[in-house]
Amino acid sequence: MAARVRKMPLANTLSMQEKTKSKPEQLGPLLLDIGIMLIQAGASSHRINTVINRIASAYDCTPDIHIDPKSISLSLQLSEAEKSFNGARNATGYGVNFATLSGLSTMSLSLVKKQWQLQEIRTEMKRLSSLPHYPRILVLTGVALAGACFCYTFGGDLLEMAITFGATFCGLWAKQELVKRSVNTYICSFLSALVACLFTGAFYKFGIGLELEHAYATCVLFLIPGVPLINFFIDLLAGNILFGLDRGLNALLHIMAIAFALAIAIVIYNFPR
Repeated sequence: MAARVRKMPLANTLSMQEKTKSKPEQLGPLLLDIGIMLIQAGASSHRINTVINRIASAYDCTPDIHIDPKSISLSLQLSEAEKSFNGARNATGYGVNFATLSGLSTMSLSLVKKQWQLQEIRTEMKRLSSLPHYPRILVLTGVALAGACFCYTFGGDLLEMAITFGATFCGLWAKQELVKRSVNTYICSFLSALVACLFTGAFYKFGIGLELEHAYATCVLFLIPGVPLINFFIDLLAGNILFGLDRGLNALLHIMAIAFALAIAIVIYNFPR
């Protein structure tokens, strides 16, 4: 009697084919795209390594990751198999996008619990990339309010808080306009800091008896590169010296641009030293 052959359900067959086909030839480019998204969103090297390793492990692959300041290279090998992938990607630039950072981290944690189809990952990446930004006026108002609160924290009165609000609003508006025109990022920091300082200095120069040192000191705090400075220390502690030094030097150049704008405003208005 011929043995009965048990037919495997079509859905399971397709799932197994997708799993086999997607490793590592299709998974590798996907992981590189995720790495570039993380770099451009301002992730530290530790977070990038964690997310990529987490996703690769969910598909039984072993990654070898090398992260540079604006690029990432990846070698991916399927466990107990000769199939492998080697590739690299370059980042066009980087900023800070917490929605992308948290979204990709959450996705990687979900993959540990339940393996997704690769198309589902691509769909989620596309969704994260297309998330709308907050309205411009809301960003300007919120950052300006934060600047006014910093002024109050440092001892400023209501008048200084109002001037700091206006200076921060105008400085951030100038930075957004410069970024739209693809101006060099360090020049953006210098010019937007100069706008904020000149705004505050005008009240000091033409206001009789006004003491605005708190407003002048806090009107440029919205430009301080906090995330690169934090990543600088995290990357150094994680052992990625090159990546950390790049973040640290980038933050230092922005700080120098801000300090230069403060000095220029002092000279223009001939503030007492």
